[in-house]
Amino acid sequence: MLKNLPTEMEHAKRLIAHPDVSLPLVKLAKKFLSSGWIKVVSAPLFLLFTFQTAQAQEPELKSTVLPVIKTQDTTIRKLIEEVQRITDNDKQNSSYIQALMQGKDFDNLTKYELIKNNIINASETYYLLNKKIIDLKSRTTTNNLDVFITSLNNPESKALGFSLSDRIVDLVQKIILQNKNDKGEKNSKIVESTKSIINSPIFQSFTSLTPPLAIANSVMNFLHSVSVNNKQINQKSLQDFEKELNKYVVYYTALNDANQKFEYGLNFNKDQLSLLQDNLFDHLSFTATSLRFPAPQKGNQSLSQTMNDYFIDFRKEKVIDFFNQLEAKYTKGKRIDYESLLRENSSLKEVNNQLEDLVLQTKRFENLYNEYFTLLDSYYSKVNNSLKIAQDNGLADKSIIDTKQAEFRNLKTEAVTEIQASINIRELYSNTEKIKYRYRIF
Repeated sequence: MLKNLPTEMEHAKRLIAHPDVSLPLVKLAKKFLSSGWIKVVSAPLFLLFTFQTAQAQEPELKSTVLPVIKTQDTTIRKLIEEVQRITDNDKQNSSYIQALMQGKDFDNLTKYELIKNNIINASETYYLLNKKIIDLKSRTTTNNLDVFITSLNNPESKALGFSLSDRIVDLVQKIILQNKNDKGEKNSKIVESTKSIINSPIFQSFTSLTPPLAIANSVMNFLHSVSVNNKQINQKSLQDFEKELNKYVVYYTALNDANQKFEYGLNFNKDQLSLLQDNLFDHLSFTATSLRFPAPQKGNQSLSQTMNDYFIDFRKEKVIDFFNQLEAKYTKGKRIDYESLLRENSSLKEVNNQLEDLVLQTKRFENLYNEYFTLLDSYYSKVNNSLKIAQDNGLADKSIIDTKQAEFRNLKTEAVTEIQASINIRELYSNTEKIKYRYRIF
């Protein structure tokens, strides 16, 4: 094979290559180097071109270098395919990056819209919750129901067909004096003193809870003290009088127990509402400050009055206007820079993340609202029980008791309907449900 190469010496004919004369392939290489092509042609293409030139100069090289040419073709093809793959990947990565950038903008928009809607709805929730707390705090029952209960507990009332004052005087005359009060000065004084005790201004000042019980106790003490110096009043008459008086005492004790427990329950409910209103005030102050609104200030007036005055300015419409101004500030061309808006107003995220506390406050109000009606139901049951005692003890006819129980039932239903309509708890529910407080923004 070496004999076929033109650069070899043929010993048989004594041919010697001249050292100063370049061989054909060397000349070709020098030409490429001197022309600068090597700077722009890739190495595989350069080699291929070199071998193809050599093949053109010497046809006999075909059988020797052909396998190399095929190898170079495969390499070039692979290189071209690799370049194409990289180019395609670059395009695909560029698309991904663009999508991520758009996704980032979209994510910031989503966060902002969530925060904005939550805070706007929260501003309305603050107002509604405060209004309903004040309304429920002012409730005892209703005027009509209060009048009904007061009449039952009034010693002068004949709501059940009798007056306690008149009954006590009758019992004194019938049992203690045995209808002899007109036959002696002492007896007349006992009757007059009994009436004086009943009409005492001290007892008249008791408007709801204990006047009948206080009167009964005072009359019994008076008769026991009189019996010491009045031989006509014996122990048996005192025992008989006390037995009959106790029938009334048991009725009024049951009614008094109903009133006291209802009063205690209402006071506790009001205390809890006041505590809830304090918490609402603190939460509102935090939100208002974060939105750059003036915070509510406690003064000498009641908290309810302070809150009512504050909501003259802190309204849903003004919160909407706040966000409109914020969006205008961060508008660049036709696009809002939500990323900068959120970054430079990070307090908005914190307000949003604290809204769960506000929702929990509305649920606390719901519990207190329901507890009020539980109290009313219990009160209704206890008053009915006291009326049943009056019937069982023969203080009033069954027909009168039935009429009073029906009247009380209607008044209680009327009271429930009136309070429900006034407070309108569904209004608070529907507004609170708009607050997506479970989505926290970081």
